Amino acid sequence: MTDCQMVSSDFTAAEKMEIESIKTYKKNLLDDIQKLKMEIDSIMADVLTFESAEETKTEEKSKQFSNGKKKFNMDPRKGINYLVENKLLDGDAPSIADFLYKEEGLNKTAIGEFLGDREELHLQTLKAFVELHEFSDLNLVQALRQFLWSFRLPGEAQKIDRMMEAFATRYCDCNINVFQSTDTCYILSFAIIMLNTSLHNPNVKDKTPLERFISMNRGINNGEDLPTDLLSKLFESIRNEPFKIPEDDGNDLTHTFFNPDREGWLLKLGGRVKTWKRRWFILTDSCLYYFEFTTDKEPRGIIPLENLCVREVPYPRKPFCLELYNPNSRGQKIKACKTETDGRVVEGKHQSYTICAAGAEERDSWIEAIRASITKDPFYDLVSVRKKKVINQAPQD
Repeated sequence: MTDCQMVSSDFTAAEKMEIESIKTYKKNLLDDIQKLKMEIDSIMADVLTFESAEETKTEEKSKQFSNGKKKFNMDPRKGINYLVENKLLDGDAPSIADFLYKEEGLNKTAIGEFLGDREELHLQTLKAFVELHEFSDLNLVQALRQFLWSFRLPGEAQKIDRMMEAFATRYCDCNINVFQSTDTCYILSFAIIMLNTSLHNPNVKDKTPLERFISMNRGINNGEDLPTDLLSKLFESIRNEPFKIPEDDGNDLTHTFFNPDREGWLLKLGGRVKTWKRRWFILTDSCLYYFEFTTDKEPRGIIPLENLCVREVPYPRKPFCLELYNPNSRGQKIKACKTETDGRVVEGKHQSYTICAAGAEERDSWIEAIRASITKDPFYDLVSVRKKKVINQAPQD
């Protein structure tokens, strides 16, 4: 007889039933625990699957967002549409402006192109974008530094006008009583931008002195003069530190010449020594660059096309020539530069440039492309119109 049987024989029938009941309960409890474990394992597997799916979704969204930024840099309108269609960006102006202002890795030229469009959404986005800038207690040069670093100013006069109008309005809202009107801020802003070019562009030989800067801004404050001390401080700020240009502005020559308007071999007539030299020409960004070889990384010469004209011109023994000339400055040298054989960059000595193509069709194609690329410097016309407005509105004694 075992100890278990001995113990068991000591229990009453009721106690034996109770023990059996406990055993059954224990078995059921263990079964429930096992089921619970299995359910927990199943739930954890679902959680892991869900988390993995969410990570995949996040990664996919991240890839889509990165792709949207790339599309934006190539074509701003298509990029924004892609981000909106994939629910990565709200399509309203404040959301787009926030994206343009805060998102890293966006091409500054593309930002300027999008903000410069005159459709209603773009106009509202420009307004919202400018309002994200805080100009309070900044002088005008400091505010311009911040503003012009956030995008690249486009070349079209109407776009520049809208953007600088928005800037002037925002600056005056942030700095009440500094100027009598937004027109004053608008005119002075352009004067500062032109001063920056005058003082820091190596192609500009006639550097604007302080006295001329003060003189050119007389009467712009609703017919009154701005304080000389204010203008002097703005002048010194620009003289000591030029505006920083966004990195994607085209200083990288590889970027500048990546997608030219036209390129090809042409003959160029020398300046002092009248000889024809074969040069590789590249037309892009309203400039005509020429190289000695197609493999050269830097051009031998640069001819800015602002305010120039181009025409067909006959030349002895060279029937397919074109000429670049300044119609308003006969006898004066064209603003251009070239690289000497010792590496020095010097001012060009041409009063006009005579270039020869291989045939009539090629010559005509170059003339058409150059005419399409030539742009007048819009700043002067914009400032001139606004100055006339201010002077006409000024109260008469």
